Amino acid sequence: MTIRQNVETQVARPVAQVTDRPESSGGTLLEAPVLDGEGGLWLVDVRGPAGEGKLLRLELDSGTTTSLFTDDSGAYTSVQQSPADGRLYLTDFLGGRVVSVDRDGSDPQVFFEGPVDGIAMSPDDIAFDDDGNMYISDSHGMSAPHWASSGRVVRLDHATAAATVVADRLPAPNGISFDLARTGLWVSMYNANRIDHIGLDADGRMTSAHVAMTLNGGHGRVDSNAVDGNGNIYQAWEGKAQLDVFAPDGDHLVRIVLPDDAPELTLATNMAIEPGGRRAYMTVSGPAGGFIYSFDALGDGIRQSNGG
Repeated sequence: MTIRQNVETQVARPVAQVTDRPESSGGTLLEAPVLDGEGGLWLVDVRGPAGEGKLLRLELDSGTTTSLFTDDSGAYTSVQQSPADGRLYLTDFLGGRVVSVDRDGSDPQVFFEGPVDGIAMSPDDIAFDDDGNMYISDSHGMSAPHWASSGRVVRLDHATAAATVVADRLPAPNGISFDLARTGLWVSMYNANRIDHIGLDADGRMTSAHVAMTLNGGHGRVDSNAVDGNGNIYQAWEGKAQLDVFAPDGDHLVRIVLPDDAPELTLATNMAIEPGGRRAYMTVSGPAGGFIYSFDALGDGIRQSNGG
């Protein structure tokens, strides 16, 4: 792998401010943008309080934000759209659940909850295979040091919600996306600042695993990831308001940064690319609130860069 110290940068463009909740009232943590194909962007506010929007829809032309779903206790860290039934699936990190809703936020249903192999889940991100089965990053142990790795990748069967552990003893996996051939997963390890590749067989069982990219994080930690139509991996950050883009061979291609006059923002958690195009959107949050910025992707958008 090659990491150039003076990597090329691209400056993202502001699109809209989604929230302005002050830090004194819990602040904002936007995640998981998904383009809905109708001029809107679905996203979640992990810190959204009960009674306020936890699943949101941003109208890109007008900048208007609508609350689609809330509840009393969920802390939703991702929303992805299933290729099998078109419903939106949200991971409740604190509740250990996966909840699904219709595209408009109605008809909430608990798809999965409870322990897996006797251990409670901390579900973070989702990658769907072509049949709608979910591969979930279980960030169990996120607050533990990296040498106490207890995270997992868990597969949930679309038809039955039956859970299978694909890989375990991981340092708090966070981002998860299928590679371009859909024969393996790129998994971002929050407690190790690296991206691993996990090979899979046709039944979703692990066949191989290796460290693919090691990142210099400083005070930042790797968050969600996405893959474009050229196979490039987009790595988001907690603790840094930037994205780093890597080729499948590990070469560090470009860094997406905010303009110098951006407000106080400290993390860029996730991103999406319009299907078949190259306009991309990133969720950025911090003391100034929650924002959407746009940039030009290096490859066309596919399902692994828009909704799993």
